[in-house]
Amino acid sequence: MAAREVDRRGFLKGSVAASAGVTLGLASFEEQNLLAKMAEGGGRPKEGKAEAGSGKMQYGQIKNLKISRVFCGGNLIGGWAHSRDLMYVSDLVKAYHTDDKVFQTFELAEEMGINTVLTNPVSDRVINRYWNERGGKILWFSDCASGKDIKEGIKRSVDGGAHGVYVQGGLADKAVRDGKVAALGEALEYIKELKVAGGLGAHDLETIKACVKAGLKPDFWVKTIHPDNYWSATPKENRKEFDVIGSASKDHNQFHDNMYCRNPEETIEYMKGLEEPWIGFKVLAAGAIPPREGFKFAFEAGADFLCVGMFDFQVREDALIAQRVLAGEIKRARPWRA
Repeated sequence: MAAREVDRRGFLKGSVAASAGVTLGLASFEEQNLLAKMAEGGGRPKEGKAEAGSGKMQYGQIKNLKISRVFCGGNLIGGWAHSRDLMYVSDLVKAYHTDDKVFQTFELAEEMGINTVLTNPVSDRVINRYWNERGGKILWFSDCASGKDIKEGIKRSVDGGAHGVYVQGGLADKAVRDGKVAALGEALEYIKELKVAGGLGAHDLETIKACVKAGLKPDFWVKTIHPDNYWSATPKENRKEFDVIGSASKDHNQFHDNMYCRNPEETIEYMKGLEEPWIGFKVLAAGAIPPREGFKFAFEAGADFLCVGMFDFQVREDALIAQRVLAGEIKRARPWRA
């Protein structure tokens, strides 16, 4: 047996045991018990699906792409960590995520049935290494936020092998705020000309509304969704349109990289009327919400897919929790659109 496979199995066994041991953040005894059983079992899931006792990851479809209901977010890999006022965190995650660590994370994801990663175009190098050197099959959705303009980011993404491309939420928010909705329509048409799935992102609901009003028809939406009852959430009376793309305030009661969906109830109600698939992101409010709570809230809100930033040691736990949430009773605000 190759040394690499021995090392890999050792890593996987250790990661399961570690996940089973970290129980303080879990929402229920059921999940703790499930992870403990996984630690006892070990082994490689067959054909990229989850192990016995955990259920199987569910999938949906965007155009011709079969996508896991939960998939990897790329901020941690790229180093864009949302960490309130902890200034060192982005540098820490960049140092942690060597190419080998990214490969391990992707391999764990695929073994748990997670078949997609959403990240920035600058990750094209490591993703292509994973495909070419490790034989990985993970799908890549790019946010096109790279280069001097949106079009350059789109082209780099497609040239780098992205299966889907969307206009990143911050870029779209700024375009709408500055009265440049037409530029988003042009970007969407360019994506479609390149024969890949094309989407539009947003942090602020006003961005989605403006795009719909302008008659834009993406293949999918990418919109933030999370509860607003966690400790560091901005008080309701202080939330402002487009605050997530503004500067961070030194006032503890104002926005400071701490909230990404300022009006979840209104978002849920509005998104009910959209027929295109919806990828929900920032569903854990950048680590402020436990996975079981955040996943259930986002799926019930109507999101068809969840983009979740995960370290390697979180992948198995998050996949198991997602499977349990999806296998349970979900009272959705809209039909599944994918």
